[in-house]
Amino acid sequence: MSTTETIDIEQVRLKLYENLKPSGWGDKLKTFLLSSDFEKILLTLLDEVKAGKRFTPPLKLVFKAFECCDMSKLKVVMIGQDPYPQPYVASGIAFSCDVTGKPEKSLKYIFKALEETVYPEGYLWDPDLSRWGKQGVLMLNTALTTQMSKTGTHYTLWKPFLEFLFDYLNINHPGLVYVFMGKKAQELEGYIEDNSFKLACSHPASAAYKDLERWDCNDIFNKTNEILSNQYNEQIVW
Repeated sequence: MSTTETIDIEQVRLKLYENLKPSGWGDKLKTFLLSSDFEKILLTLLDEVKAGKRFTPPLKLVFKAFECCDMSKLKVVMIGQDPYPQPYVASGIAFSCDVTGKPEKSLKYIFKALEETVYPEGYLWDPDLSRWGKQGVLMLNTALTTQMSKTGTHYTLWKPFLEFLFDYLNINHPGLVYVFMGKKAQELEGYIEDNSFKLACSHPASAAYKDLERWDCNDIFNKTNEILSNQYNEQIVW
């Protein structure tokens, strides 16, 4: 059985487009969804599944970060690396653990950093980061999927999408705050024009890998809000 017989590619495109319409992203990403580049992504994922290589998050959740971030409110683009590779954890929103309701190690380090740098009086560890998206923070990963139990497998696969997205944002949304978290994310800095703001820090997974007490966030949360306050008189409630 061929991959085109196992799934209707056009129906997948249509469903993803319909899911993106309420947040304003549908028409902006439609050109890519209809492109041969996106078809290659879908067929590659399907071929991997046929070969016994499952991926995460599920296809229906791949663009969830865009679904919960209304384009009209877009202020910040936070870029991580891979989705969580464990089954039934990744939700399409970078770092969020809204599926399980329990923060993974990377998110725990993020919450600790928020307590240290922004909310010394205390911080509610709510693992559902869609609340950031609703304030205009696009929680994006460098790869929107990865093979289960194996990180770093789909960076090249999603590169055409990121190039399309950044081209659109550079032209239509100057002045955004980009936060590049980790080496893979920082490789994307060159795609962003100088008419936006760029911040960088290590990925919290690096602290988890070394079993460090704390993650050096480079004060990105305060720095982001400082820029937003100065430029737009707005701030994110982390």
